[in-house]
Amino acid sequence: MHLMFSDNVHTQLTRMGVRLRAERLARNEPQARFAARLGISIPTLRRLEQGDASAQIGHWLAALEVLGRLPEAEALLAPRYSLFDAAAETPKTRQRARRLK
Repeated sequence: MHLMFSDNVHTQLTRMGVRLRAERLARNEPQARFAARLGISIPTLRRLEQGDASAQIGHWLAALEVLGRLPEAEALLAPRYSLFDAAAETPKTRQRARRLK
């Protein structure tokens, strides 16, 4: 089965794979050891580093966790901030009436 993705998706996956490999190398981590820490095979790690679109998102998240960068994944689909939602969450408090002088 061949997955169909846009050129933008392929470009982004390739960039992410390059960055993943660079992070691994910057930590002087051989492929075998890094793959073992992720709980994946070396061929699967290679697919991640090559930006293969068929790589599972769970493997990407495992890599981010091992690299100490998992919190960054939260930003991908973080809840959008809305002033309307914030106003609805703010508890209503009653203001005291001012005294007339």
